[in-house]
Amino acid sequence: MAQRRFSLLAMLLIAALVLAACPQPTPIVQTVQETVVVTSVVTQTEVQEVVVTATPVPPSQGGVFIQASSADATILNPILSSDTASSGVHNFLYPSLLGQDAFSGEIIPTELAESWSVSDDGLVWTFVLRQGMTWSDGEQVDANDFKFTYDAIASDAVETPRKSNVELIDNIEVVDDYTLVVTFKEVKCDGLSDLGLGLLPSHLYAEDFSDIMTSAENEAPTVSAGPLVFNEWVRDDNVTLLRNESYFKGAPNMDGMIIKTVPDAGARLAQLQTGEIDTLGLQPEQLTTAQLNPDLNVYKFKDDGYAYIALNLANPENPQPGLDEDGNKIEQDPHPILSDLAVRQAIAHALDYETIINKVYLGQGYPMAANTVPAIDWAYNSDIQPYEYNTELAAQILEEAGWVDSDGDGVREKDGIALSLNLKTNAGNTTREDLGALAQDQLNSIGFDIEFEAIEFGTMVGEMLGQTFDMVIIGWTGLGTDPNDDSFWALRFDTPGSGFNFVSYSNDRVDELLKTGLAVPGCDPAERAPYYKEIQQIIHDEIPYVFVTGSIGNTGYTKRWQGIDPGPWSFFWNVEKWTLQE
Repeated sequence: MAQRRFSLLAMLLIAALVLAACPQPTPIVQTVQETVVVTSVVTQTEVQEVVVTATPVPPSQGGVFIQASSADATILNPILSSDTASSGVHNFLYPSLLGQDAFSGEIIPTELAESWSVSDDGLVWTFVLRQGMTWSDGEQVDANDFKFTYDAIASDAVETPRKSNVELIDNIEVVDDYTLVVTFKEVKCDGLSDLGLGLLPSHLYAEDFSDIMTSAENEAPTVSAGPLVFNEWVRDDNVTLLRNESYFKGAPNMDGMIIKTVPDAGARLAQLQTGEIDTLGLQPEQLTTAQLNPDLNVYKFKDDGYAYIALNLANPENPQPGLDEDGNKIEQDPHPILSDLAVRQAIAHALDYETIINKVYLGQGYPMAANTVPAIDWAYNSDIQPYEYNTELAAQILEEAGWVDSDGDGVREKDGIALSLNLKTNAGNTTREDLGALAQDQLNSIGFDIEFEAIEFGTMVGEMLGQTFDMVIIGWTGLGTDPNDDSFWALRFDTPGSGFNFVSYSNDRVDELLKTGLAVPGCDPAERAPYYKEIQQIIHDEIPYVFVTGSIGNTGYTKRWQGIDPGPWSFFWNVEKWTLQE
């Protein structure tokens, strides 16, 4: 392992030296570190204290920052990816129109857009763009890249889970290279958050978007406008990135970064302990070990997400979209078991959430009743309570719905169908694996026959988005500061292969509430809140998800790297300023 790490470091250092020989259009951002030295000057009568200020020393250059991921990326295109492993790579490469404050989550002008204004009717947004921001090949990043990217998402030629980002955009106008006007069809109170996707380099693609799905850029991006540039992707092993000398915020101090794929949670922690990696998202059972290591810092925060068990409401052997090409509703072939509300209610009552949070998540979580996190306090419905753990009630619900164990084998059946379901999660996430094993035991104890398996993450994502599963343990993160989550529940996002409504949830009232909540004139939270509180009640009652716990994040990171200042909304927000102190 040590020899392999040395070879990767050597490769990065050599590449960095080659890049350093190129012209530098953007100066390096340097921070001044000041120290105070107290010396004693001895005279015949007294000791005089003299304060001497050290000469400012620029931050040290060099070093390779190494992080670990439980799963490999699937694709390095920001409009095609749907998994955190992929975004964990391409977020370093592709610029965005808008920035986000790492500590408050507020949308701020730190990226391509320097400022913006909105019309009185709330429909027209005008953005003034930053000049001098370039791709690493010297081409300008400008309004054309934004229009190309969002037109591509809207195009029938591109299959992407990001369709919800463009559905209410009426028009995108490039006034000039540095002035962009986005017009919405109707008021969209979370419209700005839709405009923050990574932007594609339009000069590298066909104008008709015909090559986006098959482009070599999806696996080996040749340009970057982020802090790092792509170097190499060794499947199921690592992605290596190098310093982007033309990064508009200043070339990073580090030579580069390695993102290693380490599926085993114990191996990831061991490598953090020994210094083979520099940061790791800690699982609950790893927290104490990291806290006791004097060479590590631990950052703890409430994540804007939650863990849940997704219940497929449609037949996994016959996935269908929610709407046809004309926008008409398609009647779904229902799941033979999970389409029964009584079964979903029994599952919700059969899980011991307190034990799950305390023993599986080791207290690193909190009960969730529905789909809005408490941090969005104005929209959070505190009147809804999580489902009570009550196995007797769960069994009674099944009995009354006709699910009985008629042959005494311990498994209930109805109309000749056994209460048998498959439950999946991603291998390497020991917390989810432990949750799966516990859920299997608790459900089987009331007459279910649950087959639990932990599989490779990419395979699981494929089955999940393809809607060919029964139940999946998964989670959402990065939900943001607005309660709108229509991409999970609206019928139009029930699109096998790409849509995030992969449980095939359908409720006309929820569709109506989602649209109305986004279009409140003036976007006053007090006026929007009732719509989202009603949505939470409906989701709670219909149980397309079994909400397990709200997320608390813990990140362990080395003290060798200085300047790391993690926020709950971004760990890497100032990565260009980090410096290695050996």
